Amino acid sequence: MSAVTVGSSLSVRTNAAIRDCLAGKRGGMRSMLLFAGPAVIVSIAYMDPGNFATNLQAGAKYGYDLLWVVLLANLIAMLFQALSAKLGIVTGRNLAEQCRAHFPRPVVLAMWAASEIAAMATDLAEFLGGAIGASLLFGMPLFYGMIATGIVTYALLIAERKGFRPLELIIGGLVGLIALSYLIEVFIAPVAWGSAALHAVLPKLDGPAAATLAVGIIGATVMPHAIYLHSGLTQSRTIIDNDRDRRKLLGFSNRESIVALAMAGLVNMAMVMMASAAFHAGHRDVSQIETAYHTLTPLLGVAASAIFLVSLVASGVSSSVVGTMAGQVIMQGFVGFRIPVWVRRLVTMIPAFVVVGLGVNSTNALVISQVVLSFALPIPMIALILLTRRRDVMGPFVNSRLMSVGAIVGTVVVLMLNAILILQTFGVPLPGLPAS
Repeated sequence: MSAVTVGSSLSVRTNAAIRDCLAGKRGGMRSMLLFAGPAVIVSIAYMDPGNFATNLQAGAKYGYDLLWVVLLANLIAMLFQALSAKLGIVTGRNLAEQCRAHFPRPVVLAMWAASEIAAMATDLAEFLGGAIGASLLFGMPLFYGMIATGIVTYALLIAERKGFRPLELIIGGLVGLIALSYLIEVFIAPVAWGSAALHAVLPKLDGPAAATLAVGIIGATVMPHAIYLHSGLTQSRTIIDNDRDRRKLLGFSNRESIVALAMAGLVNMAMVMMASAAFHAGHRDVSQIETAYHTLTPLLGVAASAIFLVSLVASGVSSSVVGTMAGQVIMQGFVGFRIPVWVRRLVTMIPAFVVVGLGVNSTNALVISQVVLSFALPIPMIALILLTRRRDVMGPFVNSRLMSVGAIVGTVVVLMLNAILILQTFGVPLPGLPAS
């Protein structure tokens, strides 16, 4: 039996088992795993190399001070991913398709352009981060690390041709590897757990540089392309033709989103805690992934630095796959056509090669790319709020008042942090924050 047939039959069997669950013919914890997939794939976007870069700088320079931003960003992400999945499940269309159907064409084209820029910024972080990890792990020049990352990424993308399930399992395995890596790291590093717990709930922004990192963390965590992607993943999995099954499927989807994104949030917090414990006391100037790797060896040992690189490579490869998938959903949804996966993969790799060719600091490029993402983030957030509040779109699944208020508050938080960054960039004094 060919690999394509095996992959396709696995997806078909999974789809049939999901229908049996919805019909009440099977249950139990094992059945819950059938619904795990879309949120797991999306969660990799919250553990991509952009997160490594922002979390590394946050922990090294500010210790545990910005943990509250990581927690806040993850809560916002949970809410909007749940809304994105709901839109796809209820309407059978992804967010970009709904935008094209309900917004004026000039607005749709502007949204598409902004989303494509965000997708390129995303891929810059993901692809470049994976290449950095590969070059350090295998001792090869960064250029060859980029080529190797591109080849592996394309090979994984081919798995999607075999149906949804094989790729879900591959990405799920890589997510597990990243989570395990940071579980080990926080036990190797001398984390001050009390201080970490305090700063997870105590807001603090110590100047413009901290504001820049906070905005970068938000952009690296919530991720515009991930909001578009989740609605697309749910529509291609199981076709539902009645409200009873939709309600059941939404329940499973919400639980999966909470679990998958809670794990991603814990990994992000572990990144900051590891960087704080290892670097904040005597190496606050550590700001590059390469420097962090070389500094970890004498501080925490060879195992800690090796685990760091393994998780970075897993993150870069898997998130590049997810970023390419999101780019396809965005283009198909907004303008109604697709390009071959290898073409998109090639085009979105170009900015990373340009950055390396110009000699730009790779880690700084990662952080800046995440700030770009945060500025693009309100676009899908606002669109998702508008669409899921409309009864003509959602029917009986329209957002509750509480859900709408929560989503609006989350969007306002992102806009406020962006505004703080802009004002501080131009030296405008703000209460409680130094202007320089």
